Amino acid sequence: MKTGTLIKSDGVRLRAFRIRDYKEVLRLWKRTEGVGLNESDTRSAIATFLRRNPRMSFVALKHGKIVGAVLCGHDGRRGYLHHLAVARRYRKQGIARQLVAACLAQLKEVDIHKCSIFVYANNVAGMSYWKHNGWKLRDELRIMQFIPAVADAAVFCRTC
Repeated sequence: MKTGTLIKSDGVRLRAFRIRDYKEVLRLWKRTEGVGLNESDTRSAIATFLRRNPRMSFVALKHGKIVGAVLCGHDGRRGYLHHLAVARRYRKQGIARQLVAACLAQLKEVDIHKCSIFVYANNVAGMSYWKHNGWKLRDELRIMQFIPAVADAAVFCRTC
């Protein structure tokens, strides 16, 4: 997949996510339960993500229409998947599995052998999907986040 070669299966083609896909993918994400969008999902932010992680993210097309999408990237040690979505009428056809497999193959190409996802705790369907497909819940970890634009610098450095 280094060259963005299309994969064909059951009339579904996968190809690298391009920034010109943004508008259509954003509509898909907005219609998909369990996908949380914020300031990190603007066209500009996604363009930066795609440039930083070339040919890692994918869209699934059927009859020329985007029916699935996933963002994939890495930090040099671990891979991360974001916003896996498949249009409701195309679910249960293996499209999500194909998208994830394409991402994992690309991560392997750059010697990344572990991948993580973020799933909302109340996303029962999402948790079920990932567990069913062999992903393990890491109970010993918690995500903490800091948003510099929102926080006061003095809060960050209480001992300064």
